[in-house]
Amino acid sequence: MAEILAELSDLEVARDVLATEAAGLRALAEALDERFAQAVDLLQAATGRVVVSGMGKSGHVARKLAATLASTGTPALFVHPAEASHGDLGMLVPGDAVLALSNSGETAELADLIAHASRFALPLVAITARAESTLARAAAVALILPPAREACPMGLAPTTSTSMQLALGDALAVALLRRRGFGAADFRRIHPGGRLGARLRRARDLMHDGAAIPLAPAELAMDAALVLMTEKRFGCLGVVDGQGRLAGIVTDGDLRRHMGPDLLRRTAGEIMTAGPRTVAPDTLAGEALRDMTAHARPVTALFVVDAAGRPVGILHIHDLLREGVA
Repeated sequence: MAEILAELSDLEVARDVLATEAAGLRALAEALDERFAQAVDLLQAATGRVVVSGMGKSGHVARKLAATLASTGTPALFVHPAEASHGDLGMLVPGDAVLALSNSGETAELADLIAHASRFALPLVAITARAESTLARAAAVALILPPAREACPMGLAPTTSTSMQLALGDALAVALLRRRGFGAADFRRIHPGGRLGARLRRARDLMHDGAAIPLAPAELAMDAALVLMTEKRFGCLGVVDGQGRLAGIVTDGDLRRHMGPDLLRRTAGEIMTAGPRTVAPDTLAGEALRDMTAHARPVTALFVVDAAGRPVGILHIHDLLREGVA
């Protein structure tokens, strides 16, 4: 195999690696059985944390899985198995569950962690490639990785096996997320920073409201409407009916389309575009940005309306850009 890869270009090597790992993931998906649901049951039932552990490359995957679980509603932490033997076993308390990763299932550094879990009746879920290994036999539920060729030409470096570990851990995290009913609002609470946190903010958090909203009745003459549009600085004017509902919008484009000697004598209701795009106050900021930009005719502002169609705010694309939503 090594000789064959030596004759390939870098691009061909990359495609071979990806194809090899993809084949491993397909085999893993086909090999899953009722033990996966049993593992989810055990992890969901934990009243404490899911303690994730592994050594070497499996340890790096385990650290990532602990972070993924914690960020999707399942309290979790990573414990290094070697450090566990030197005092970190104290991190494990009644109510915790253990998720241990080892391709061989014979990782010596996991021995004390396995024994500790057994001594204190902590449920143990294993991810390993060997059903008869020490780890698999000690586990309450063992998720067995199917045979798959490593992408390394020597068949030695953990590549396909770690990809399968990572994917299986992600599958556990997502299954737990769905069971717990973990939604976008929950996600936002524990991801307040950065672009992701900005995209999970709501329209109500970013909109301009009250006197800042550019609104006018349909019968307002366009000379006064233009003054109002200029004062509010949003480049548009919302037109409301007698019940205060948003009936239409006047934009710069409407002004150009109706340009003529009688423009200033006409009313806002005559110039407006009826049925403008709007969003609800609880619309995610990321969805509002997509609403502004995903159509054939992008817009720079959206009115935020309540359930009755009454404007409660206006959201400008600059507000979204300033908050880092884009």
